[in-house]
Amino acid sequence: MTMAIVHGLEAAAGVLLVWIVLRDLFVAVVVPRPARGAFRPSTLLLRVSWRVYRWFATTLRRRAQEETLGAFGPLVVILQLGAWIVGLILGYGLVLHALSNELTPEPDNVMTSFYIAASLLTGNGLNFSIVGPFARIIALVEATTGLGLVAAVVTLLFSLYGSFQRREVLTITLDALAGAPPSGVVLLETSRRNDVIDRLGDTFDQWQIWSAEVLESHLAYPVLAYFRSSHENESWIGAVGAVLDAAVLILTTVEDVPRGPARLMYGVGGHLVEDLGWSFRFSHRHAVGIERFEFDQACERLAAAGYALADPDIAWPSFSALRSAYAVPLNQMARYWSIPPTLWIGDRSELPQSGITHRHPEH
Repeated sequence: MTMAIVHGLEAAAGVLLVWIVLRDLFVAVVVPRPARGAFRPSTLLLRVSWRVYRWFATTLRRRAQEETLGAFGPLVVILQLGAWIVGLILGYGLVLHALSNELTPEPDNVMTSFYIAASLLTGNGLNFSIVGPFARIIALVEATTGLGLVAAVVTLLFSLYGSFQRREVLTITLDALAGAPPSGVVLLETSRRNDVIDRLGDTFDQWQIWSAEVLESHLAYPVLAYFRSSHENESWIGAVGAVLDAAVLILTTVEDVPRGPARLMYGVGGHLVEDLGWSFRFSHRHAVGIERFEFDQACERLAAAGYALADPDIAWPSFSALRSAYAVPLNQMARYWSIPPTLWIGDRSELPQSGITHRHPEH
């Protein structure tokens, strides 16, 4: 095989690698919607590294496990940035090595070409002169890419942390109503106990808007789903599950509360769970996710709180049908991201049935 063919293959491989990285960077940062059916190196890196990282975290003690899992989101952003940089250096380095006769002195090996590419991408000085027209074009394109990469990363960081903060504000404030971990039953109990039933509509309206914002931001930036709350026993997955459960209880079981806001929240919140479930390839099998006795226990608690309830035998089929629309993918999200388990979501072996109770909002 002649050197011309070798250099041609190097140039083709380099251009392909640069195109894959730039496309991935463009979709991840600029495009405000997910790219379907396309190879995304950053997505593959995110999901593979999470599985390894989560396995490692599960070998630690409970408190250290939560702190370790909480560090994954920021760490993987840095890891993705590093992968983009390395990919661009390798791609441009291969192209420059294919054009090594247009550099003075001529690079003696491919590692030297990678060094030149790294210097051009980061704006450092070169000990080489670029004398050929094609190499000059590549050098100009790579230098421009380096500037664009800096701008893209700054944009990505502002977008990520802005969306994360907006997501967490309402998640944290739910503590006062739903406890920690949050529960739809506790949300309704606390509303009755504190005589704020008339404000439940406002709560559902806020969570309807929250659900729409989280759906848009987490589809555009999937890494956001891996950012955990900095507060103990809280998570955005558990929070939306608690509000959805409260909405379903009002729509099917509780008779003396207006159902309009709950119905609207159920629609948007269910849309959030469904679309994120498709995006992350979770199951969409329909199942209620809890046993009948758990529903009966919830009815007993709500009746004790002072609510007027429908006959549980009549309410149970309607409750099962509505909750089945989101229970399975939501539960898989909870297990995948190892969130603190709630009354009806996630690994519930350590919750009330085993003698461990929720932290109540009044405590």
